[in-house]
Amino acid sequence: MRRLVDLSVVTRHTPSEATPVTVELLDHVTGATVLGLTPEDFPDGMAISNETVTLTTHTGTHMDAPLHYGPVSGGAPAKSIDQVPLEWCVGPGVRLDVRHVPPGEGITVEHLRAALRAAGHTLRPGDIVLLWTGADALWGEAEYLTKYPGLTGEGTAFLVESGVRVIGIDAWGLDRPMRSMIDDYRRTGDKKTLWPAHVYGRTREYLQLEKLAQLAALPAPTGFTVVCFPVAVAGAGAGWTRVVALLDDEGGHAR
Repeated sequence: MRRLVDLSVVTRHTPSEATPVTVELLDHVTGATVLGLTPEDFPDGMAISNETVTLTTHTGTHMDAPLHYGPVSGGAPAKSIDQVPLEWCVGPGVRLDVRHVPPGEGITVEHLRAALRAAGHTLRPGDIVLLWTGADALWGEAEYLTKYPGLTGEGTAFLVESGVRVIGIDAWGLDRPMRSMIDDYRRTGDKKTLWPAHVYGRTREYLQLEKLAQLAALPAPTGFTVVCFPVAVAGAGAGWTRVVALLDDEGGHAR
């Protein structure tokens, strides 16, 4: 029997989001008047409700498509989120424990190799790698925006060139916090300090899952399947995604 572990945050307005989320409710009473009727015209004196939500495609748990990184990936037009092959969005999960990497620092190739050794795993094409930083403990607080490590460009290349199509992280973004990168750029003038993980996607296409949660609820680093289908927003660089791990309820391994 399979067990599901929800690896997504709840999409809502919170200090952990860099942009606001607004929800305008059309309640069960007002819903009737919009239709030119009254609540009494409906069973139980209630119509049906609706909501108008204003947010970015990068709000909540979401998937970044190659188009987000630039208009071209690997010499071809970069895929928008509605062009992402669904086959890429299901695969064996690999949780890499990088909780020891300090906030603001880069997750390097050596960090990844050490985490793989600890997990007893060798990367295979189709693996979905989830970086476990522990930053999701700050979800709901303003510190969530700034207190996490991020994947380096070299680390991104290592994973993608090992056959990984999807890289996820339980933090606000896959790269280091914006302030850390911008401060380094202003100090050094080196453009390579700005969003190196994202920019690598101009070389080879891959997908990012940002704002994951509950990676600690996974019973082991491997032995589960990740399902992460994004909402197909036409021509967009990202889409909201419900990320779920499938596990065997008895042994913790997906069948």
